[in-house]
Amino acid sequence: MDHIDRLQRFAVNDPRLEVEQEVTPTALDARAVAVARLAALVAVGGAEPTYGSLVDDAVSAGVTTPEVVDVLAAVVPIVGLPSVVAAAPKLALALGFDLFDADAAP
Repeated sequence: MDHIDRLQRFAVNDPRLEVEQEVTPTALDARAVAVARLAALVAVGGAEPTYGSLVDDAVSAGVTTPEVVDVLAAVVPIVGLPSVVAAAPKLALALGFDLFDADAAP
């Protein structure tokens, strides 16, 4: 099945998408998939535990901490600043930073 067939199945919500595992990316490398998933997580306002697992996946794929933070900047024009502000503390905790720790001065 080529990418056009997959696109058509996505467009019509073909029930075979999940059964055949066609939702697994085939043309993106692990880094690109990790960055895309982090951006999507910010867009949907994901839960804190999900940030932890997706950040772990991203770092394992070779995405650096500055690149993870840049995801926030990249999505502001699409999702809006309030969504990014809400995501920032969750992303920080997933990276091992407590932004509101009084003992940890910047």
